[in-house]
Amino acid sequence: MMYHAQSFAENGFSTYVIGYGGSKPILSLERQSKVQIHHLSELPKFLGSVLPFILYGPIKVLHQVYSLLFVLLVQLGQSPEFILVQNPPTIPTLAVIWLVGKMTGSKVIIDWHNLGYSILALRLGNEHPFVKTATWFEAKFGRTAYAHLFVTNAMRDYLEQKWGLQGYKLVLHDRPPHHFHRSSSQEIHELFIRLKPSLTLQASLHDFLPESSIPYSTPFTHTIPDRQSTPVVSSTAGSAARRNSIEYRAKISPTIPPLSVTALCPEVQLPSRRPDRPALLVTSTSWTPDEDFNILLEAMQVYEVRAKELSVICRQIGDPKEEQSRMASLPKLLVIITGKGPLREKYMNDVAKLQEKWEWVRCVSLWLEAEDYPILLGSADLGVSLHSSSSALDLPMKVVDMFGCGLPVCALDFACLHELVKDGLNGRVFKTSSQLAEQLEYLFTGFPETPHLNDLRASLFRTSKRRSVTSHEQMQRQSLDIGNQEWRWGTWEENWNLIVKPLILSDLVNG
Repeated sequence: MMYHAQSFAENGFSTYVIGYGGSKPILSLERQSKVQIHHLSELPKFLGSVLPFILYGPIKVLHQVYSLLFVLLVQLGQSPEFILVQNPPTIPTLAVIWLVGKMTGSKVIIDWHNLGYSILALRLGNEHPFVKTATWFEAKFGRTAYAHLFVTNAMRDYLEQKWGLQGYKLVLHDRPPHHFHRSSSQEIHELFIRLKPSLTLQASLHDFLPESSIPYSTPFTHTIPDRQSTPVVSSTAGSAARRNSIEYRAKISPTIPPLSVTALCPEVQLPSRRPDRPALLVTSTSWTPDEDFNILLEAMQVYEVRAKELSVICRQIGDPKEEQSRMASLPKLLVIITGKGPLREKYMNDVAKLQEKWEWVRCVSLWLEAEDYPILLGSADLGVSLHSSSSALDLPMKVVDMFGCGLPVCALDFACLHELVKDGLNGRVFKTSSQLAEQLEYLFTGFPETPHLNDLRASLFRTSKRRSVTSHEQMQRQSLDIGNQEWRWGTWEENWNLIVKPLILSDLVNG
């Protein structure tokens, strides 16, 4: 929704963002002079623990109704031309927006990201009375709108047939904003300097990551002195030379870092990726039942076993530094999980117990600032999506973000995933934990030289270059043909200007 707001503002609209606090908006939205943010009020948190759900639930819904109506009808001071609402959440939002649209004449645009009742059905089952009520509610207040936006062709077709939606119906595939990109070595270096305090708190990483000395090296990057300008030191003078080295001074005085590495040591080069770094796998999750974390957990266990076996084989072959044994080995694997949610503590406790005996795999959960999230994605070697979709009609936004950062993905298969992930072209598709484990071994063997992973990444870069020279007319013809094996891509801005902007501007002209 923040990208929608940014696009409206960039096209000259006074834009009001309404939602709950707790997370910072993206930086580009904060800088928009035409954007105002209105936070909805929340009930005191203690009520949820002292009141039974049968009382707390209705009170919460009534409070949400009041908060939305107060902002829309009182705080804004004028009726907006358009109201864009994301679904889900469904109850009571869709009904309130429907009512406000009727009262003020504002044109309602529903951004269908999933079906609210399908998420409720994960907990209660399809036949539960609450689920049936939620289904009726969503159909009643979601059927009629000025326009409907869908994240997949499958969702548009399904809702058109099931509920007979009225209004314009447009497929707007999610795309990342233009600033998402593959991270440079400098960006990776600076990111892991910022993340050092968080990683230091992870006890499981203390003997796992390569030694590093901030700000000259991180577990993934280092600054290498120019060998031609490095003096040769005799064995008797070796200790003194080490005591006078920049890295040694940084270790004994870590609280007073120099202003510039290159200022103190001109022969030090810009950061580059360390050959001894672990492979970095990233996944983002909301820790909800529609994402089965056990799949990744079991795949990590298999990877641990295989890495040990291959390590033994490589030692039997000979020197592990030899090319033959390196190309047959697996690297250490660091899995970083981002996101918050109700099942996080349970699964991370399971991970902590397992990795007490692991040598080759570590898994940590981090919460990142919005600005650091795309840099982490652009730093990683592989992404994993466990999104299964409660409705089987939406696509995982995390994969969109990963592709925008040049990161290939292994994604859990479901009905309409093929609209985004092309198996063997821009990622891999799996159905079981054993398939995921096989893909991890296949892609990471011989790390950091990974030809199979490089092929997937090259597809993302080829598409990125193509989009810069493709006209809007060509994009419209090529946007995403499900039967076409050649994968098409574009930025959020390009997609929004192609699909949504003409709809908005034509209404203003006709109005």
